[in-house]
Amino acid sequence: MIPKYIAVTQRLAPQLGLGRKLLLGVVALVALAGPVVFGLLTAAQMRAQSTQAAGAPPPSFEVASIKPNRSGEMRFFMGWQPGRFTASGMTVRFLITAAYDVKDFQVSGGPSWIESERYDIEAKEPDSIAEELPKLPLEQRRKQLGLMVQSLLADRFQLKLHRESKELPVYALVVAKNGPKLQQAKPGDTYPKGIKGPDGVGHAGVMRMGPGELTGQALPIASLAHLLSQQLGRDVLDQTGLKGNYDFTLKWTPEPGEGMMLGGPGGGGPPPESAPPPDTSGPSLFTAIQEQLGLKLESRKGPVEVLVIDHVERPSEN
Repeated sequence: MIPKYIAVTQRLAPQLGLGRKLLLGVVALVALAGPVVFGLLTAAQMRAQSTQAAGAPPPSFEVASIKPNRSGEMRFFMGWQPGRFTASGMTVRFLITAAYDVKDFQVSGGPSWIESERYDIEAKEPDSIAEELPKLPLEQRRKQLGLMVQSLLADRFQLKLHRESKELPVYALVVAKNGPKLQQAKPGDTYPKGIKGPDGVGHAGVMRMGPGELTGQALPIASLAHLLSQQLGRDVLDQTGLKGNYDFTLKWTPEPGEGMMLGGPGGGGPPPESAPPPDTSGPSLFTAIQEQLGLKLESRKGPVEVLVIDHVERPSEN
């Protein structure tokens, strides 16, 4: 985008560290009031490819409960525990971006309710999958989990879609003229003065963000590129050539209409009233990236894959 539920639980998903795309989106996001802390999964574009034998049905959950969430709360959650998938306050649109590992602007069509109506989901994996999934390499595990959510969307929401490739404006993230200003992450760093998870311990592979501010701990540049694409509404391609993980802090003044990074199910919108307003005297995002990180965004054109929704229905009865 897989869950380290929000604010991260590296013990449940030790491999987090977002990449160009999040495995099933965000893993777990808690309250949108104030800065958000969460774990991100390592890159690797998740396609609808499967490790199943040719012609075999895609993996699916054994049983799933889907209920409308009418609480009115602005919090949402998505995560996995051994053998079980849980989501709370999720929109169908967000589930699609998570299951197919695409960004919000790569989903086209569908009725308005897929962005406004929220659902709570409890799903159980078949015992055979629950036993084998932890043994798979990370990339295969991500694909299997994504395919199971795709099956859930097709079965319970009657989702049908197709893919199109469109030539759209993109940004290339490159190293600026004077070189990068990033700090290489220290292996095994527990970040005593950094971002803490719900367990009170600092973790690698996490990020905290609020309006006009972004802090990363031990993240690859591909993770930064992914989140910038959410913010700017364009695909951002990591062409820095920088390897390894980095610690960084980025501060800027959001432009009017600029998206809120990973604003949550249903898209952006203004930050909650309890969130502090961004500094209006700071640099633009483009300037901040160059001055603070030693990187640069260049505008280009490139092919972007888009998912077009052909049909979707409200979920069937449990």
